[in-house]
Amino acid sequence: MAGSARVAAATLITALLATACSQGSATRTEEPAAGGKVTLRYFTFSAAPDHVKDLDTIVAAFEKENPTVDVQVETAPYDQYFTKLQTSIAGQTAPDTFELNYENFVTYAGAGSLLDLGSAGGDTDTSGYATESLNAFKHDGKQFALPASFSTVVLLYNKDLFEKAGVPLPTADWTWADEQAAAEKLTDKGAKVYGDFQPVTFFEFYKALKQAGGEFMSGGKSTFNSPQGVKAAKWLVDKVGKTMPTEAEIGGTADFDTNLFKSGKLAMWHNGIWQFAGLKDVPFEWDVVVEPGDSQKASAVFHNSVAASATTKHPREAYAWAKFLSSSNVAATTRIASSWELPPVSDQAVLQGYLKDPVPANRQAVFDSLKSIALPPVIARQQEMQDAVTQELTEAAAGRKPVEEALTEAASKVDALLG
Repeated sequence: MAGSARVAAATLITALLATACSQGSATRTEEPAAGGKVTLRYFTFSAAPDHVKDLDTIVAAFEKENPTVDVQVETAPYDQYFTKLQTSIAGQTAPDTFELNYENFVTYAGAGSLLDLGSAGGDTDTSGYATESLNAFKHDGKQFALPASFSTVVLLYNKDLFEKAGVPLPTADWTWADEQAAAEKLTDKGAKVYGDFQPVTFFEFYKALKQAGGEFMSGGKSTFNSPQGVKAAKWLVDKVGKTMPTEAEIGGTADFDTNLFKSGKLAMWHNGIWQFAGLKDVPFEWDVVVEPGDSQKASAVFHNSVAASATTKHPREAYAWAKFLSSSNVAATTRIASSWELPPVSDQAVLQGYLKDPVPANRQAVFDSLKSIALPPVIARQQEMQDAVTQELTEAAAGRKPVEEALTEAASKVDALLG
């Protein structure tokens, strides 16, 4: 499944902008036998903290069309989300419906944790979705989740800091060398201003690896401890303590990079379009550009979906909510208006609304980044793989071991997971 899912996702983004996705309303749920309301729990990581009200808008619209259903929203930060979800599933207290990213979908589907939505009852017509989009969230030929949104990572930058330092603004033609040169000029440790921030993690590494012309896996084995992998790891690690804060300076502080950028102390920031809404009121000018590459461009694109628990007592209602959240016109327009990632729709009128928002001005970069995509590697033991790579990169970033040794050990751990 992992291989077929990767193939499906490779064509997903093109389909998202080229194939119509259902814009209709979800099927109305039937009246419960006892005549009371059904309470449906929904667990999400992408709504908090900036889009809880937007989700409330979608929930209210769904409940108006489905008056016998009460959707109860629960949220958790991404870094805690999957631990809490796994704990609830193991303890048989799983929410009825929950958000899943593409990287973790294979694990949950393979473990039997998800409801086959085709067996849920109600309106199971999915002809309005892009075929490739649906296939990305299939397992063994069954639909275990519905695609709900996608987002990309771009380079955010503080225009005021660039202009103050007399450094030319980033362009779509920039390379790593251009970014590094600008970051060095923009860093002022005396004023606690940093030129760059790019987390030294699995997610940044696989993308940088693609930018350097390397591959994460091939032939069922890891290949990221290659010369290209070493170059990508050093690109990340060498920033630490020079143009971005050290592990000690960050001190485990949550949202350190977000607060640093918002305070006007960070010139460039590798992050996702989900950050746009939280930057509306910062007291400086900022914009975005497609991330620089090395031998080639490569941008990270993340896909989120909505799934239902295999143990839900309300499969019909769970499916109705999943479909409404992922394909209704209310959901699509709410996401666009609030810059809450992007809905998987081809309705150009809806997407044009996203481009018309003046902050940031260069929103076209979001769509330009789709031209060269770095897909995340996906295996059954996904979280363990991500943790293993991040742990070794962290050791290298802290100077506790050379990059080459860290990658060799990470590759050994990943191969063991693959085996």
